[in-house]
Parts: sequence; structure tokens; C-alpha cells
Amino acid sequence: MMLQRSERGTDGIPAPLPVPNKNGHHNGTNGHHNGTNGHHAPANLRVSVVIPARNEAKSLPHVLGKVPRWVHEVILVDGLSVDDTSRVAKLELPAIRIVEQTGRGKGNALREGFVHCTGDVVVALDADGSMDPGEMDRFVEMLAEGHDYVKGSRMLPGASSSDLTKLRTAGNWIFRTLTNVLTGSRYSDLCYGYFAFRRGTVDALDLRSNGFEIETEINIRAHRAGLRIAEVPSCETERHHGSSQLHALRDGLRILFTICRASLGARDKIESSGAFAGGEAMAPVAVPVPVDSDNSHGQNGLPRDY
Repeated sequence: MMLQRSERGTDGIPAPLPVPNKNGHHNGTNGHHNGTNGHHAPANLRVSVVIPARNEAKSLPHVLGKVPRWVHEVILVDGLSVDDTSRVAKLELPAIRIVEQTGRGKGNALREGFVHCTGDVVVALDADGSMDPGEMDRFVEMLAEGHDYVKGSRMLPGASSSDLTKLRTAGNWIFRTLTNVLTGSRYSDLCYGYFAFRRGTVDALDLRSNGFEIETEINIRAHRAGLRIAEVPSCETERHHGSSQLHALRDGLRILFTICRASLGARDKIESSGAFAGGEAMAPVAVPVPVDSDNSHGQNGLPRDY
């Protein structure tokens, strides 16, 4: 299925990681795949995109207008919005599926969205316009190569963030370092919400977080479950409209509690599925290095806006 858009759509140095080639293009020209002008997903995978949103009517046009046309489906989880979030989403992308959130918080919205996905892989994307949907092919290509979970990092070479304040940067370093020490992981960024996974991996973890701490919980549980994890560079911009609903002290304490609970609790048992059936794993891109040195995981913060 190819997404159809409305006519009125708008426009720290980490360890090595799997990255695109030097000019950022993949198996084609101008960033498109297989010479098809961007009409096919990497490895022809069906890609589901989950977007949690609450009162993001003004930001959504900047997001939905940039979602690649090869995406299989876009699922927007509307978190009790009091503006025109759902209506604007439908105007911008008529094929979008709207899920009315039954709980509260970003973590709950993501977990509810995962249940509705029908694609081979799932990509999580924020609704505030701070994440570039054009980077999505990097995540999907790494999944096609055999990784189970691919996360964006604002700390890698070629990555950046114009949204990280000094307080958030300090918190990012503290939480990331604590997680890496407790679990043996080597993440370069912990609480960034741009990530992708094969269905049946991350969505099969025993995820319990309802708030911004969901990204931390996913990172820790994925590592401890033995999933093959990779990081890719991502450039974060400031949100387009409104202000963050993140509360530094309250959400920071919740992240700290999540780190302790997920790092010291029982491990999830997930079967890593390897290459996708019916497709060959792609040749490794430049410097593919796992997140964990003692197995075949991918290589390897402060919370994102909701």
C-alpha cells in the first residue's frame, strides 16, 4: 500500500555504530532506494509507523507531510486531545488510522499503538515535528540486515540536537551512564524516542511504563533480552508548536526508578528472529558494531516531548 496524501499537505563521542555510507544514500540516488524514487521500503518490508499525539494539530502537518510514501500504514494514537489533532491528521493523510487512547501518557499510547500494527516492522515517531521522517530508511535498513531493534541517537557522529538544554544533557549523561554500568550496555543516547523494531520483539517485552520513561524501559529490556540492537545517527530539532509536557523532576525520578526496576528485575525471553523470511540480509554497511561486545547485539538522556 502506498500512502496517499491530501492535496493541501505542507511542507560525547560514542562507540562505533552501523551507519549509512558516506553521502547518506542507500542503494540508489538522491536517498531513494533501488532506483524507485522512494516508492519502495528497504527490502520491501511493510512498515508501520506509530505516532503518539496529544494536542498536536499545529505540528502534525510538518510530520505527516514528510512520511515516506512506501510506509505501509500510519497509526496515530490520540491521547485525549482537546484540539483538532485527529481531524488535522485525517486531512493531511486520509489513509491514517486513528486510535483513541484509553489510558494516559506517552508510554501507554505507544503500547496501545503497537497492538494495532500489521506491518513487518514498527517505527515510533513523535508528533511534535522534532524528528525527521526522512531518516526512517536508516532504521528500516538496519532491521533488514538482521537487527531486532534500532534506535536513534543524538550523540553519534553526524547526529545533533537543538532541543537538548544543559539540564537535559546532564540528565541524559547520568541516566545513560547508570544504565550502561548496571546492564553492561553501551548506549550513546538513552531517552530519545525515535526507534524501530521487528514485530514480535520489542512489542513482546513486558513493558509497563506509561510515561516518558518508556524509551528507557525499552532500551534496558531489549538489551537484557538479548535482542540485536543498533544505533543510527539522528538529528533532532525543536518542536514546531506548543511546549513540552515533560516535567524535569517528576519524569526524571520516574526514569531513575525505571532504570533500577528494569535493570535488576527478571529478564524477558524473546526469540531473535534473524533475517526476514523471503529476503536476504543486506551486506553490512560501514562499521557495523554491536551494542554489546559479548554477543551479536547491535552497537551501541533526557525524555522526549510528547
